[in-house]
Amino acid sequence: MVLRGMPDFHRVIATVDRFQQRNRPVGFAYGVVKKFSDDRGGNLAALITYYGFVSLFPLLLVAVTVLGYVLHGNPDLQHRILDSALANFPVVGDQIQRNLTTVQGHGVALVVGVLFALYGGLGIADVAQQAMNRVWGVPMYRRPGFVPRIARSLGLIGTLGLGILVTTVLSGVGNRLAGTVVIGLAVSIAAVVANTALFVVAFQVLIAVKVPWRELLPGAVVAGVAWEVLQRVGTFYLSRVLQGMSEVYGLFAIVLGLLVWISLEARVILYAAEINAVRKQQLWPRSLAPPRTDADQRADLALLRDAEREAPQPLGADPVP
Repeated sequence: MVLRGMPDFHRVIATVDRFQQRNRPVGFAYGVVKKFSDDRGGNLAALITYYGFVSLFPLLLVAVTVLGYVLHGNPDLQHRILDSALANFPVVGDQIQRNLTTVQGHGVALVVGVLFALYGGLGIADVAQQAMNRVWGVPMYRRPGFVPRIARSLGLIGTLGLGILVTTVLSGVGNRLAGTVVIGLAVSIAAVVANTALFVVAFQVLIAVKVPWRELLPGAVVAGVAWEVLQRVGTFYLSRVLQGMSEVYGLFAIVLGLLVWISLEARVILYAAEINAVRKQQLWPRSLAPPRTDADQRADLALLRDAEREAPQPLGADPVP
């Protein structure tokens, strides 16, 4: 309730707070933004950006090497699959491809080199697991150990590989049928559907606890649509900004473009995951000012559970040695 003696600033805050708590879409949106802040989403996005940048080149080395052996007699298909992978990085993808090589060696040396490159590229999957478990408030004692974590990371890499193959097929179909706006729109819709399905699978792989598939769908739809929009808008924008920068700054422009691009994608995915968690755990409406709501208290409990390293003991039970 707004008091008459309340200063103008606090009165405005109280009015806005009352409006957002009574308006479900606005309250839900604020709940998502608030939880992103509670989870230190900016720090999580920065970690994903760093490990994504560091992991990108080892994973591309593995991909190029494996494609070279599996599709030895079909260089055209190798090239198309690699193009589909690098198409997720507008403008700078072409420059990355020009500097890609394969893991060198024969026999055991080659296998060891590929395995080391793959292990070095799993950093992004590992930090993505940490981020998703943080978003869902999974206690530390329920998170997977070293071997299960590696298995989940490999599962995510496999999911991404499947996504690249699907993108290759859609790209080939689009190129063959290109010519009308309707066909272009149909290809974009198909890409959104494929991306949504992949995000649902990726979310399930990354979260250490079982979450019903239907609870992951809303955020996956948002991520799938936002990913496609980023591809379209990013290609247009970065082609105008980075193209000129690359002529002046060279390699620095590539690094800058990759960091910006990975950061944008990381934030999209994290916000999509927050949408699912807020919806599932009923973490809205949140308050802008006292008094705190029930959703605020549930959010506080979720943060406390996230830091638990041991399972809570029943009352009266002896402590575990």
